[in-house]
Amino acid sequence: MIVIGLVIVGVILGGMTAKKHKGNRKDIAQYATGYGMAFLILGLLLTVIIDRVLS
Repeated sequence: MIVIGLVIVGVILGGMTAKKHKGNRKDIAQYATGYGMAFLILGLLLTVIIDRVLS
């Protein structure tokens, strides 16, 4: 659940960042993908850390 939530947040932040910089549709898609992947990795690491601490 943490991973999915962070991916959604990353995609939204990436899209908003590209729009703020007046990017076209391809720029928005690229930023959304990049931020989504970065937040995916962060979410995976966070999930593993939480699992290790609570186990």
